[in-house]
Amino acid sequence: MTVIPPHTRPPLNDVEFPAVEVTYPDSDGAPMAETDIHVTLIAMLLLMLRTFFRTRPDVYVAGNMFVYYQDGNPRRVVSPDLFIVYGVPTHYRRSWFTWKEGKGLDVVFEFTSESTAEADQFTKKGLYEWLGVKEYFLFDPLDEYLKPRLQGFRLVDGVYQPIPLVGGQLQSEVLGLTLNAEKEMLTLTVAQTGERLLPPGEEAVARRKAEAEVERLRAELERLKATKKD
Repeated sequence: MTVIPPHTRPPLNDVEFPAVEVTYPDSDGAPMAETDIHVTLIAMLLLMLRTFFRTRPDVYVAGNMFVYYQDGNPRRVVSPDLFIVYGVPTHYRRSWFTWKEGKGLDVVFEFTSESTAEADQFTKKGLYEWLGVKEYFLFDPLDEYLKPRLQGFRLVDGVYQPIPLVGGQLQSEVLGLTLNAEKEMLTLTVAQTGERLLPPGEEAVARRKAEAEVERLRAELERLKATKKD
């Protein structure tokens, strides 16, 4: 066997190593949430917000998705319960990569449970602050782990400041919505109009009622026009 003397070996920096492909998993196999209440809450708010932003092709709403924030390091990952991003296409994604999208998250919701209470209030809060998430909201649907159960933070000069809880409500300046805790649910209301965002089933019923009322008024108007001609 030929042995190359140490003084004749090429420097380590000059040796070409084969490129290693970095794998970014899109699931860890863990359940979506701790209780049925948490699962329902995430699903309802996800659909409500997607419906609210349905005319905005530049607003992306997702939940329970891996968010990778350092290129080449799959361990730098977080999975918010719900998040919203402005200024990006709304197409479906398996995971979110900040360096590919060109930006991070704008708003994050975490729905606190027994196993996430500490991380939601400290670890994740510090991470979202560092990542530049503009608003961070925490809600405890069981009212057991957060006091108060609804909390919000807004980024001011790179540091999170508490959003005042007024009458049990929080204002999201980024979303233009008012957040309010009602039993196990978190309700969302349009700040300018007071219109409440409805779950998909209720929203469909309300839309059909509104359409029926429009048809009734149109028919009444036609009847009055015909009466006037006579």
